[in-house]
Amino acid sequence: MKKRALMCVFSGTKNTWRVGDRLIDELLAYGYDTDIYSISTHGLPVHIDCFDMLIVGYPVHAFNAPKAFLEFLKKLPYGEGRKAYIIRTSGEPLKFNDASGIVPRRILKKRGYNVLGEFSYVMPYNIIFRHSDEMAARMWQCAENRIKRDAALIGAGAKIKTKVNPLRRAVSFTLRIEHIAMPLLGRRFKVDKAKCVGCNVCSSKCPQSNIELVDCVPKFGKKCVGCMACAFHCPMDAIRTSVLNGWRVNGKYSFDGTPATDDEVCKFCNKAYLRYFHESEQLYEKD
Repeated sequence: MKKRALMCVFSGTKNTWRVGDRLIDELLAYGYDTDIYSISTHGLPVHIDCFDMLIVGYPVHAFNAPKAFLEFLKKLPYGEGRKAYIIRTSGEPLKFNDASGIVPRRILKKRGYNVLGEFSYVMPYNIIFRHSDEMAARMWQCAENRIKRDAALIGAGAKIKTKVNPLRRAVSFTLRIEHIAMPLLGRRFKVDKAKCVGCNVCSSKCPQSNIELVDCVPKFGKKCVGCMACAFHCPMDAIRTSVLNGWRVNGKYSFDGTPATDDEVCKFCNKAYLRYFHESEQLYEKD
């Protein structure tokens, strides 16, 4: 008998969505039909009572979950003990990212969900700096290995414990200032009018409905959460992201090329990346 799972994902540049969509494919082997929905200002499109399990996903922002994701969780119908899992993506494989799950777990438990575990995946940055496409390809190769393992754990209803030490909790709590700062910074986002062609891509990609075109020029509102979808997806690289502009990343990654070798792994967090890659690659030996 098929079981039904609902996956709700907040994703600006679609890295977290890509992971969630692949996980859905793997869950089929464990008897789950899974619907995936994008978390946006439009809310939850289906009733939770139709599903046996909830999976929620988000990208890590400054060692925290985005505010829009947390607000969505607070509005979920009461779970009545329903199983729940959390998936997250981050640009670097640091243990500090584990602290981002503290508040989502707390909210889900208050809403009556039985949170059984969290799973994390490394995907290329949409802010700070641009990874090479070779790095992106290796990240995706490792993510696929982890997704296969994690689907099996979810299918078995496994409980996964995540330990977060006091230092990581403190850093995450301090950086939660982003939830206050980003709506203010987002209002200062601008466009290079010499480049902008009024294509409306930035507005259509914004999960917060925070951008509108006025006389064919994007105008930014008060609901920015720093997902960077606007700057990342702009085909003309015309978005200027205020004080974060030096960290701007523009343009899609290619995940289909030759994965980076160990020698080609970026120097930033080099040891952490290598450890993550090697651990992921040992999960499934290739024929």
